[in-house]
Order: sequence, then structure tokens, then C-alpha cells
Amino acid sequence: MATASGKFDINTSYKLNSGHQIPVLGYGVYQTPAATAESVVLHALKNGYRHIDSARAYRNEQPCGDAMRASGLKREEIFFTSKVPPKSMTYDEAKKSIASTFSQTGLDYVDLYLLHAPYGGKEGRLGAWQALREAQKEGKIRSIGVSNYGVHHLAELEEYIKSSGDGSKIDVNQCEVHPWLPRNDIVDWCKQRGVVVEAYCPVIRGQRAEEPVLKKLSEKHNKTWAQILLRWSLQKGYVPLPKSETSKRIEENADIYDFELDESDMKELDMPDSYEPCAWDPTTSKD
Repeated sequence: MATASGKFDINTSYKLNSGHQIPVLGYGVYQTPAATAESVVLHALKNGYRHIDSARAYRNEQPCGDAMRASGLKREEIFFTSKVPPKSMTYDEAKKSIASTFSQTGLDYVDLYLLHAPYGGKEGRLGAWQALREAQKEGKIRSIGVSNYGVHHLAELEEYIKSSGDGSKIDVNQCEVHPWLPRNDIVDWCKQRGVVVEAYCPVIRGQRAEEPVLKKLSEKHNKTWAQILLRWSLQKGYVPLPKSETSKRIEENADIYDFELDESDMKELDMPDSYEPCAWDPTTSKD
């Protein structure tokens, strides 16, 4: 994972450690009701998104799969992610989670499957990882990774991979990342190992919309505050996962390729000592 600048479009992708490609802009469906998920995912796909981020815990995998089929796009054109629920972090429960994803989505394969949080204790975490690796070897899952893992969790998994010799690789760590929560320790660990950082809550749930720095940059570039934050995420080399159920915002969140934040803009958004999550924070879990 490298810091990036310029030359993006909605089809830009990064190469994962698995060798597969991941689109740099995702569409998140956290808390999107199953009843409306198909329509909003379909709208996202029609507006150029090719990366859908779901999870077992979101209870909307089925409508995501339905939208993918209804889009008329080829399966290989869409990158789909799901996750083992935080309460299913054991080998057996993770296997059930994976099976349920296929049952509900009707997909032939899943592009990326993550461990949703570093819960369940060491044995549970590593058992769940083993289940992901087995599904990957069987060709059911193309890439595997984690979510909300702190450096100590990542180091634990890295040591297991080395000692077990299972040949697995960490492709992604998905965390809340934005200027007010830069997580430089986690980002640096991932960058050194080619692990892609996916940034959820990239627009901070709208909580920073009135920040002077965002207003200033919004006026400078004639873009919304959310577009400024998403562009920051792209230029940091992350894969942002904006979530919206509003058609206009879905469209605006994809309209971030006709401008670039310059060096001074990026510096203004550099807050290395800030640690202000807007969501849960399992990265600090010690279990």
C-alpha cells in the first residue's frame, strides 16, 4: 500500500497480496435495511461503483447479491466483501458464517472475506482465520483479511501464519480511518507488509461537516466536505467505503476524480496525534 496522488478514476484498483485486484472506492451497506439494500446497491452500481462491502452482521447480503445480478454486470466486474460476525469468531462458527453467505447471496465466490473484529480470544481468532484460509484454498473466497485489528492483533496473526506454514496472507485490514483518527501505527504496519487499509466511516458520519478546514478546502475546490474527505482517503492510499442511502450522495461520493488535494491541503488535514473515533473501536481490545 503506497501513498497515492492524482491519476485516479472509478475503475482504479490496487493489487492485493493474494494477487487479486480491489477497486479503490467501495460502497458500504452498514445499517442499510434489507428492504432497501437492493435498490441502493443497484443505484451505486449504475453510477460506477464496482465494490460492495457487506457483512453477515449487516443482514443484507441477500439483497446485495440480488442487486449484483440485476445490474446486468458480469460477476467478475463486481468486488463483493463479507465478514465473519464478531460473535462467531471460532473455527466452527466461521465455517457456518461462510456457508450462510453463499446460501444467502447465491454467489459462486466471494472476493474478500474478513474477520469483523478481534474478539473471541486468541484461539477463537486463529480458528476463524483457519476457516477463511480453508475456504480460500477451496476457491470459494479469493482474498482474506481482518477488520478492526490493532497492531497487537495483527502481530499475533502474522506470527501464527509464520509458525503454521499455512501459506496464507493478510490482504486487508478494514478500520475507521480519517484525519481525526489517522491510526498511523496500524497504517505503517500494514504498509510495510503490503496490506491494504480499507477506511470505513471515511466521512465521519457527518460529524465534522462544520470543521473550518473542511469548509476552507470545500470552497477552494468547489467540492462538498464529504468529497474532500474521500479524496484525502484516496490520496493516502486507502480504500474508502462511504455509506449512504441517498441517491444524490451516492453519486457525489463517486464524483471525486476531477480534482486533487495539493501538498498544503494534505498537510492541513494531517493530525497525527488525533484519536477521535466516531464508531466502535475494537482495535484496543486486549482479549
